[in-house]
Amino acid sequence: MDIGARLQLVRKSKGLSQRELAKRVGVTNSTISLIEQNKVSPSVSSLKKVLDGIPISLADFFTLDLEKGLPDSPFYVADELPDVGSNGIHYFLVGQHRPQRQMCILREVMPPGSDTGDSMLAHDGEEGGVVIAGEVEVTVGEQVRVLKAGEGYYFESRTPHRFRNIGDVDAVIVSANTPATF
Repeated sequence: MDIGARLQLVRKSKGLSQRELAKRVGVTNSTISLIEQNKVSPSVSSLKKVLDGIPISLADFFTLDLEKGLPDSPFYVADELPDVGSNGIHYFLVGQHRPQRQMCILREVMPPGSDTGDSMLAHDGEEGGVVIAGEVEVTVGEQVRVLKAGEGYYFESRTPHRFRNIGDVDAVIVSANTPATF
């Protein structure tokens, strides 16, 4: 693996000069230049320090698919939204390859009669969303409400919750939650 070329591509995709990255990390810009030219092979801890200045994790740095291009575009066409759903519910994920995502944004499509399961969901973080089409019964703790197009929700995800499409058409929700779970 060409660490130098990879570092240069990632650095440039973030709009950073060698000098700016070096300043953020507390090294000389010649150090960054030597790494990018593969004249110096950094230790794992040194590389992590440099990547923290971008910022990008070691895992993201090494697993980034450079042939698909760097995740420098803030825009995603429909076929770039993988379906990470299950049980007949479709969850189309926005920004799958964005390094160090802090939130999960989904376009959810729930067929008539579908729900998130008999048992209530609970996990760390917060979540919120807006119903775009159809109607969804949302249960949060002891509270239950049927939401229609244009209506939304926002709650602590540790509170047990559940979603059910009680209508005759697909329900579509645009939602976000933290931390990024997919």
